[in-house]
Amino acid sequence: MAEKKLKASQCNSAQLISQFAQLNNYLTPQSKVLDLACGSGRNGQWFTDKGLDVSYLDRDLSGLDVIAVNESTNIERLEWDLENGSAPSLPENHYDVVLVFNYLHRPLFGQIVKSVKPGGLIIYETFTEQQAEIGRPRNPDFLLKQGELKALFANWLCLHYSEDLFGELPNASYKAQIIAQKPLG
Repeated sequence: MAEKKLKASQCNSAQLISQFAQLNNYLTPQSKVLDLACGSGRNGQWFTDKGLDVSYLDRDLSGLDVIAVNESTNIERLEWDLENGSAPSLPENHYDVVLVFNYLHRPLFGQIVKSVKPGGLIIYETFTEQQAEIGRPRNPDFLLKQGELKALFANWLCLHYSEDLFGELPNASYKAQIIAQKPLG
């Protein structure tokens, strides 16, 4: 499969989502989505706009700015600190889609993988080690090593992968991005 770089920008990371034309093929009206470390919720909003049930999870939801498209759309707000040990574990085999943008806490990888239903998708984009050369973050705890994201989901069906400089300097960022489907068995 030829790997193609999809646009990503600091102000609208959802471009990775909206430009992946095949995404709608993996969604049903019953799909459950988790926007992990959601910030304002701009990535999950794309799914909320489609009328899907979205759980917005962050340690502080005061910046969450999402709007339900209709009364039947379920928006769940989970204000959990996933890094200090106080939060419950993510439910296993629960989400059809898990989104993670600009966030890395390696101890959560196992929970994230387990939270996706068989046949479900991970959509993950965050900074790589090269980012430290041009800007923040610089802490290696928050930067993926080369190929680390792809290796984590090596046994999943990779639908899209790119690891590159996205955008134009001075606002560019070195990131890795993946969209992958969890095996059915």
